[in-house]
Amino acid sequence: MAGPDLAHRRILYGRRGGHRLKAARQAALDDLLPRFAVPPLGGGPVDPARLFPRPMRAFWLEIGFGNGEHLADQAARHADVGCIGCEPFINGVSMLLRYLGERGLDNVRIHADDARPLIEALPTGSIERVYLLFPDPWPKTRHHRRRFIARATLDELARVTHAGAELRIATDHMECGRWMLHHLLQHPAFDWPAEGPADWRRRPRDEAPTRYEEKALASGRRCLYLAFRRR
Repeated sequence: MAGPDLAHRRILYGRRGGHRLKAARQAALDDLLPRFAVPPLGGGPVDPARLFPRPMRAFWLEIGFGNGEHLADQAARHADVGCIGCEPFINGVSMLLRYLGERGLDNVRIHADDARPLIEALPTGSIERVYLLFPDPWPKTRHHRRRFIARATLDELARVTHAGAELRIATDHMECGRWMLHHLLQHPAFDWPAEGPADWRRRPRDEAPTRYEEKALASGRRCLYLAFRRR
């Protein structure tokens, strides 16, 4: 499904760049991004199987991977899974590229931009798992419409995931967490199989912590972990 022109699309992320990159990270960006980047989107479908140099059992998507420590860890643990990460913040992209180079991983592909056009280009039912970990909560009321979780984005995630696929979300902003939970419970394509507080108060055992999560916990903030299944 083709989305609206990017010039007229509401921006859901913050800044694209931060402090000047150190030489090693700039080198990783210059040398490795061409190898790991998802090809430019040209309006046609993006077949995940064609992004990787060898066959993959399944394909996972991480939206807003930050510095990439979680994405790199999942790729290392699951060599048979093609991991696609989206992140517009170029400093985070450079850090992930360093991880990939140091660990010799070949099962990661990067879309260094808004996730929505890539999601819209993915084939129906092609994704087995989606991560949205500690997205920008956009706490001011006038910015709530910039939050990633909304009916339109959930419709697209429902389209690209297959039956039984997982959508895993984490946040340390409780009001934003309630917002996301409300929207997902209202969506007919997703089921929340949680049975008790332990299901949303503890990070899943097969996930590595992100730097943002570690900072939140060190500051005394609680974190919320929500796992939904595609009906």
